[in-house]
Amino acid sequence: MKKLLIINASVRGERSYSRMLTQLFIDNWKSRYPEDRFTLREIGLEVIPAIDEKWIAGAFLKSEDKNAENQAALQFSNELVRELKEHDIYVIGTPMYNWSIPSGLKSYIDQVMRINETWKFRSGKPDGDYIGLLENKKMYILSSRGDTGYGKHEKNESMNFQTSYLQFVFGMMGVKDVSTISLDNEEFGGEIFEKSKQEIFQVINAIG
Repeated sequence: MKKLLIINASVRGERSYSRMLTQLFIDNWKSRYPEDRFTLREIGLEVIPAIDEKWIAGAFLKSEDKNAENQAALQFSNELVRELKEHDIYVIGTPMYNWSIPSGLKSYIDQVMRINETWKFRSGKPDGDYIGLLENKKMYILSSRGDTGYGKHEKNESMNFQTSYLQFVFGMMGVKDVSTISLDNEEFGGEIFEKSKQEIFQVINAIG
């Protein structure tokens, strides 16, 4: 039995196409693996606290050196990190906002990018040699974007700070097995967008 963590980052509710993609993923996966378990982490419609000075002070202390204030500052972060460690597969549904990711997703990443929890320095000292600690994980990025051409060697590749950033930062935490599925052309609407939806729906339905 696998445990899947579904992370929705859109600030839109029913009108969100990235949420439509994650729901399609869930429905398809459940039909193939009915024994697997899902956990939903909402970071678009719920506020994810930004890290602050107290958070930073606590995160870089050894466990035995943390006082009550340090521990309190990291309580929510600890919950998110524990969630990542306990799940086998991550599914991130995210729109592209201003060629990047929603602020809630950035705050989430700041909360889980924890030294000696999700990554470490190989030597134990700051040397630029990072080791990811989230081992044997699989991630699916389900993105929605207004334009098109953000893939490798495509016309807007240099403007893609969405999926390229997510692949990089989760890769730093050890998640190397990443599949990216993107629904493009939303801003064009009409037949072009409908064709994009049908193509992506077929891709998601073939997963598993």
